Amino acid sequence: MTARNIRRTTAKSRIAAVGAIAVAGAMLLTACGDQTKNNADDSASPKAGDGASAAASPADLLPSDIKAKGVIKVGSDIAYPPVEFKDDSGKVVGIDPDIAAALGKELGVEFQFENGTFDTLVTGLRAKRYNLVMSAMTDSKERQEGIDAETGKKVGEGVDFIDYFTAGVSIYTKKGDDQGIKTWADLCGKKIAVQRNTVSNDLAKAESKKCTGGKKIAIEAFDNDLEAQTRLRSGGADAGSSDFPVAAYAVKTSGGGKDFQIVGDQVEAAPYGIAVAKGNDKLTAAVKAAMDAIIKSGEYEKIIAKWGVEAGAVTEAKLNGGS
Repeated sequence: MTARNIRRTTAKSRIAAVGAIAVAGAMLLTACGDQTKNNADDSASPKAGDGASAAASPADLLPSDIKAKGVIKVGSDIAYPPVEFKDDSGKVVGIDPDIAAALGKELGVEFQFENGTFDTLVTGLRAKRYNLVMSAMTDSKERQEGIDAETGKKVGEGVDFIDYFTAGVSIYTKKGDDQGIKTWADLCGKKIAVQRNTVSNDLAKAESKKCTGGKKIAIEAFDNDLEAQTRLRSGGADAGSSDFPVAAYAVKTSGGGKDFQIVGDQVEAAPYGIAVAKGNDKLTAAVKAAMDAIIKSGEYEKIIAKWGVEAGAVTEAKLNGGS
């Protein structure tokens, strides 16, 4: 499902953070501004991270309008297995949906996933189409501050992140045909297929600038990672790149494990974060408290183990821990 930029953006690796994914079945897993402030009754609530918020239950911290509706709308690019994807029956499944369901039990609400293109999710958050974004999105300073990683210009208000997982970025090729690719530098003069606005996309752009002798990296970016995989599978690219859980999952499942292979090491390890629009301090505090609660109870550990991604687990839900 990208780092999704930045790291789905500073070149977010989506290294070895998840490198120990167990192959013994557990590696089943291996999967890129203008928000209105809170209502008056919510604005005086303790901010996420304040000691006061720890005294209240997660459900007590929820904004009153969300309590009344009983629903939290989640924007997500639901084509990023095993982080979030649709199974054969059309049901939304994966690491993120399972974590969201556990959070919903703590908060007493239902998390409803709504599909969107990855690079439009933050815009949808600002437009209030979603309450949260949960889509293997890497927490980075650029995203927190609403800065475009490529231009360095301010493009929005930014978002707050509740960090819940750590992952790196991997390169993969057709199986048995790595063309000597082991590192990002080996991609000079070759073509790579990636998801648009992901850390992989950012890394490819940054590495291409380092290439010498006129041999740049040809980058073909797609709306989702599955399209990038199809391009590589068909021979239209020399390599692909995505977050390690996603790349590993593709290697294990595509063509019964006969299509792809991971080459080289993971890079740019960074946290995935649940994104909340700036100013929604009460919702941020509630979700952070709920995440800490499922980590403490062991429910989080069960979910991570189910998908075989224990190496990427966190021990606490940090607020804006990305760099």
